[in-house]
Amino acid sequence: MAAKSPTLDDFDRKILHEVQQNNQLTSTQLGERIGLSPTSAQRRLNRLRKDKVIKGDISIISGADVGRTLTMIVSVQLERDRSDIIDHFKKDVRNEPIVMSAYYVTGDSDFVLIISARDIKEYEGFTRKFLYDNPDIKGFKTTVVMDQIKTSFYVPPWE
Repeated sequence: MAAKSPTLDDFDRKILHEVQQNNQLTSTQLGERIGLSPTSAQRRLNRLRKDKVIKGDISIISGADVGRTLTMIVSVQLERDRSDIIDHFKKDVRNEPIVMSAYYVTGDSDFVLIISARDIKEYEGFTRKFLYDNPDIKGFKTTVVMDQIKTSFYVPPWE
């Protein structure tokens, strides 16, 4: 049975908007922006975290600033549609550091991976170890990102 989604009111949605823009706001700053006291804003923020509406705070790092200048989008097609193969691939993807994001999808591919690599040599090593050497993979296609136009985890908090 799926977990019930918490009911969000306008203040909750305003909090979600503000913390997606800046998760370093103090309770006072957050309260001022949404029209609540700092205590009420903090209490609501804590509840949103406890209810897992807010799943955690992250730091966004520029790949180029740490020497990871290549981003690739890789579409992966599995050999067979079996739940054990799908589950095993998901587990492997979660443990692979150069996979930034992964999506289990419908259509021509089974998975879409976003890869961050230092250079083409590192990417080639990844493809050999992770893709070519995996007998459950039928094929894959790589698209090299030429320019990152927008990257965001922002989710509009309004229905």
